[in-house]
Amino acid sequence: MKQETPVEWLTNELKNQFGFVFSNNILEKALEMEKEHIIDAVNSQKQIGWDEKGEQYYNETYKK
Repeated sequence: MKQETPVEWLTNELKNQFGFVFSNNILEKALEMEKEHIIDAVNSQKQIGWDEKGEQYYNETYKK
């Protein structure tokens, strides 16, 4: 089972609790920004051998 990103969680909560829906452009931009942050964080872990593994980690953890 894939994990839910914080942006996905917030979007779902706003929709479920308040009926608030983001436009696709806003949501897609937020998800892309979040993805880049996650990839950069993983790629910065060079000392433990994760160099350039951010995209792979993101896809395995969050892609549905």
